[in-house]
Amino acid sequence: MGELRKDPVVKRWVIINPQGKKRLFLEKTVEEEKKSHVENCPFCEGNESRTPAEILAFREPGSASNSPGWSVRVAANKFPALRIEGELERQGIGVYDQMQGIGAHEVIIDSPSHSDSIADLDESHVEKILRAYRDRIVDLKRDKRFKYVLVFKNYGSIAGASLDHPHSQLIATPIIPKRVKEELKGCLEFYKYKERCLFCDIIREEKRSQLRIVAENDLFLSFTPYASRFPYEICIIPKVHCGDFGNIQDGETYLLASILKETMKRLKILLDDPPYNYVIHTTPFRFPANIRDYHWHIEIIPQIIRMAGFEWGTGFYLNPITPEDAARELREVEI
Repeated sequence: MGELRKDPVVKRWVIINPQGKKRLFLEKTVEEEKKSHVENCPFCEGNESRTPAEILAFREPGSASNSPGWSVRVAANKFPALRIEGELERQGIGVYDQMQGIGAHEVIIDSPSHSDSIADLDESHVEKILRAYRDRIVDLKRDKRFKYVLVFKNYGSIAGASLDHPHSQLIATPIIPKRVKEELKGCLEFYKYKERCLFCDIIREEKRSQLRIVAENDLFLSFTPYASRFPYEICIIPKVHCGDFGNIQDGETYLLASILKETMKRLKILLDDPPYNYVIHTTPFRFPANIRDYHWHIEIIPQIIRMAGFEWGTGFYLNPITPEDAARELREVEI
């Protein structure tokens, strides 16, 4: 079993997972890897026996679990970063803190087809993917060992995808990640000073200026952040205050699916189907349901430049494209 170890200097937890070692030395060429995945893909319809038993699925009426007939399917990751069995066994080793690598690691298989993407699927299908995210977050919240769950997508090998088949993942952790803590702290400090949600203020400013908006509908806003870390970085956020993604209602998921699909299609056309990551940041488990200082959101990061020594050594980011230009180019895409 892996371990969670805490860096005592910057207070960051690291997952030490020896099981992942074999992925460090892959010998296959990109062409060989793609061919192997297409021919033997465990996520393609008909290969359900090659994944762990499904946890959740949207299926055709009458179709049996772990068989064809599904549109979106969730299963445990076969090679998890954290394992769901066991207890945390927190301990101190001198100056160091560690615990057992306990958590949940699941795969959300976006489609039975090997070649689909969020940009190409229809809104009703994307809505099912989002509902799968929500339903799994709500279910995992019941496990008292877990404090946070991150939903994320790696699209393309450069972005970390080990399989071409469209899929997302989630990892539930027994600690609140450092990145999320930083967001929570910044939002709480702003609220204590101004008694307003910082993200709500950001939404108001983006709507006022119109400089960085990519897309908008009645409930959601897609925009390039004012201090974007990466070229064409995008944030999607609900316009009505809500801290917990798990509280999104069925009537809202279709409009979120619509703006997510539109945003990803604009990126695909403008940047020629780039590799990307997206993550959903939401409140940790057991936070107040009516939290007033935090706002869930989706961060989308196209992987078109690499971080180098300066960025790694300082925490600064070097972005060669202004967010205003990026938003304008994305808006002008014909879809």
